[in-house]
Amino acid sequence: MTKKVAVLTSGGDAPGMNACIRAIVLACERANYAVVGYQHGYNGLINQEYCLLNNNQVHNLIQRGGTILQSARCHEFKTDAGAKKAAENLAELDIDTLIVIGGDGSFRGADHLGAFWSGQILGLPGTIDNDISGTDATIGFYTAIETAVSSIDKVRDTADAFERIFLVEVMGRHAGFLALRAALASSADYVILPELFDNPETTLNCITTQLNERRKQSDHISYIIVLAEKLWPGGIDNLAQALTDKTQSEVRPVILGHVQRGGSPVSEDRILATKLGAYAVSLVSKDITGVMLGEQEGKIVEVPFKMTWGKSKPLDQQLVTTMKTLMNERYA
Repeated sequence: MTKKVAVLTSGGDAPGMNACIRAIVLACERANYAVVGYQHGYNGLINQEYCLLNNNQVHNLIQRGGTILQSARCHEFKTDAGAKKAAENLAELDIDTLIVIGGDGSFRGADHLGAFWSGQILGLPGTIDNDISGTDATIGFYTAIETAVSSIDKVRDTADAFERIFLVEVMGRHAGFLALRAALASSADYVILPELFDNPETTLNCITTQLNERRKQSDHISYIIVLAEKLWPGGIDNLAQALTDKTQSEVRPVILGHVQRGGSPVSEDRILATKLGAYAVSLVSKDITGVMLGEQEGKIVEVPFKMTWGKSKPLDQQLVTTMKTLMNERYA
């Protein structure tokens, strides 16, 4: 009997999700598996909202941002009743394998579903935050870095022209992976990360001290601060006002927001998505379930769902050291 594979995208969208869907569909066709795409995340599972996928539908898809299956968050799926309904719908369509592309919340949902459905469940990490343990990078992370860096470069042009202080808020409220790399790649002057954030007063003093030293070195300077979203008490506007009061300088806040989730995926995300999608299909006939497929040091690894959120993923300590060295360790 022909195997039947279902795929869905859940949670926040990330560049490369479409590339992943494409790889899954093409690999399934090579293996003579039927492919079903559930729409709107876990809502589609509960509402039996799906479409059949084939080669024609994923043609010329690898470079497109977003997800052709659409995504959503689903509070109902967290309940036993919601998961049971999803399991019934999967059984009704004779689905053998469900592939979930998303972040840690999506994997929690997949793990929850496993208590009510006996089919194979595989997860692929798709989130720009890169906050999933067990994989070096997540689908969409590299593109989000490029988007943030491009935006910060443009802010720098204006900052130089007016000799202003700019605050640039990037996504990643609980993890500083995006903020750290974007700050380094754009030569930001200071970065505020969840993992290293002490307290507001200490941070304000550090920024002010560093800014005063820079001004002693040059009469004409711009100053860029990158910070992770929702980190500063009261938000970025409160930080802007506090810095204005403390430095007597013009401070402008910039929130990049959801622009970081969009756009054509860069080559690294396309390759990672394609590799993981194809590998997931290679496991369809094997007795492996309840795992995320990630990449560590260039090799694909199989990580039990609970391990993907069981502990916080650490920042690259070499990058942290580099940041402190270039931004002046006394103040970073």
